[in-house]
Amino acid sequence: MRLRRFHRKFRPNHVGTLAAAVCALVGLLVVAGSPLCAGERLHAISMHGTPAYPEGFPHFNYVNPDAPKGGKIRFGATGSFDSLNPFIVNGTAAIGLREHVFESLMARGYDEPFTLYGLLAQSVEWPADRGSITFHINPDAKFSDGSSVTAEDVAFSLKILRDKGRPNYGTYYSKVVRIEKPDRLTIRFVFDGSGDREIPLIMGLMPILPKHVYEKRDFKKSSLEKPVGSGPYVVSSMEPGRRIVYARNPDYWGERLSANRGQNNIDLLNYEYYRDANASFEAFKSGLYDVRVEDDPGRWTTGYDFPAVRDGKVRRQTFPTGMPSGMRALVFNMRRKIFADRRVREALIELFNFPWIDRNLYHSVYIRTKSYFDNSVLGSHGRAATERERELLAPFPGAVTPDIMKRGWRAPAGDPKGLNRDGRMRAVELLRAAGYEVRDGGMVAGKTGEPLSFEILVTTPEDERLALVYRNMVRQAGISASVRYVDSSQYQQRRDEYDFDMIFNDWFASLSPGNEQLFYWGSQAAEQPGTRNYMGMKSPAADAMIHAMLEAKTETEFVSASRALDRTIMSQACLIPLFHRDRQWLAFWNKVRVPDTTSLYGFRPGTWWISPRNSH
Repeated sequence: MRLRRFHRKFRPNHVGTLAAAVCALVGLLVVAGSPLCAGERLHAISMHGTPAYPEGFPHFNYVNPDAPKGGKIRFGATGSFDSLNPFIVNGTAAIGLREHVFESLMARGYDEPFTLYGLLAQSVEWPADRGSITFHINPDAKFSDGSSVTAEDVAFSLKILRDKGRPNYGTYYSKVVRIEKPDRLTIRFVFDGSGDREIPLIMGLMPILPKHVYEKRDFKKSSLEKPVGSGPYVVSSMEPGRRIVYARNPDYWGERLSANRGQNNIDLLNYEYYRDANASFEAFKSGLYDVRVEDDPGRWTTGYDFPAVRDGKVRRQTFPTGMPSGMRALVFNMRRKIFADRRVREALIELFNFPWIDRNLYHSVYIRTKSYFDNSVLGSHGRAATERERELLAPFPGAVTPDIMKRGWRAPAGDPKGLNRDGRMRAVELLRAAGYEVRDGGMVAGKTGEPLSFEILVTTPEDERLALVYRNMVRQAGISASVRYVDSSQYQQRRDEYDFDMIFNDWFASLSPGNEQLFYWGSQAAEQPGTRNYMGMKSPAADAMIHAMLEAKTETEFVSASRALDRTIMSQACLIPLFHRDRQWLAFWNKVRVPDTTSLYGFRPGTWWISPRNSH
């Protein structure tokens, strides 16, 4: 699979400026990743290559520009919430705040790996080395309280997010060494000279907060104070832990922008919280909410034979996605002594019998994940390391195993009948090499007699079911595993503080991985509470590969660095890769309509609308 480029036929309504036209022409002549009209004020910025849509484009191709406005949609959510601040570690934020209430300087185009188009900033410029970026704020941009968005708000947002927000903001924004405000609507960020070519785009995605509101609040404190942003929706009402409702702002400043045409169509967005997935599904069947993203293969395969489906009131639809698989995994907390020895982790990987699990639990619908970037050009599975990858990894001998260097990670074969004798034999050999032995049917440390045991922390019935099955699999090798079910707030707290032996986690992957990888796999993140480096992975090789990705100037360099990072992660044996699908599953009550064209990233709820014939 090649990295997809935008290739649909596109006819803009009108020709852009002469500068933009010249810039577009030059873009056809330069290699991917070359500076594109550096120093010009442009409508878009791309990580590599040329933006797909020209200046003055009417709308994105994955929307319906004529979608009617109005109506109400109800979504189902599980768990609870106790905060309306989505930018801090404390508390559990309500769903939808970042997407509906708070905007960025630029908007992502979802038909391309990583390109941003004007939103709060109507244009952008940068030098050839991307050592800085300048945003020109749209003079019409306003927050929901009617105040104008200014450079002062942008500067304030960076500082408060960097100093008081989640750790990932500190990681990203620490690369800004100077902020310049030439005038009220212009802001320039000057970077640290590290060569990070993604950081200008990261700044474009920074959420912008009104200074006059948030400088008066205790930003680090979990709060239910009403949020104020510049986005298309405002919080209309809420019941903490049970429900939050967003209303479309009739005075939204950005309604006519190209990036917003055909989006934000529905007047009321209602998120109803349910105890768990089973309660949520029963509510959906009863018509208590309108759209359900399904992730249970058994339910998708056999659970949708209920009256509303048979009567044609509910439809099921699958959406293709061109995205890498990402990684859903059982995670070893390597900060714990029990998982410090690689051989123990490898043994536990051998004992996970995927073929039996897929057939008996999931109706054989899943694909085993063998790479963080599976199903894309960025993945290392089934590929020998290129010369460029070997050059990148040469300063780190031993960071990648010979087998993974040769062909990527290969999952244990397993046994669909459930016996898995070969896997169990390999696991026992690894454990013996690590100093364990079998006594009275249990695996214990040879020197101390301490049993090999650990706890799997879960917060959903689905994860609990899989954890219990895995517990039985490791028991066959004399290993004792317990499964502990906790509520969502306790789970998040323990996860953020790394207070667990083993958990389930999902890492999203895109075709444009960048700075967030430091938050996932970086050595510095291993010591910071609230990151997604749940494993406690500290690998100089992984750190270097992430920086190589950020410094890549061409697509070839970027792909090589991404594959090398992938090999480094898989060589750590720090998690048990689980499985994935190559399509998204959704069920809708018929009032909900979706565009005919699906984006590269899959479905986009912001593009949906409500049928005028059934808008209630």
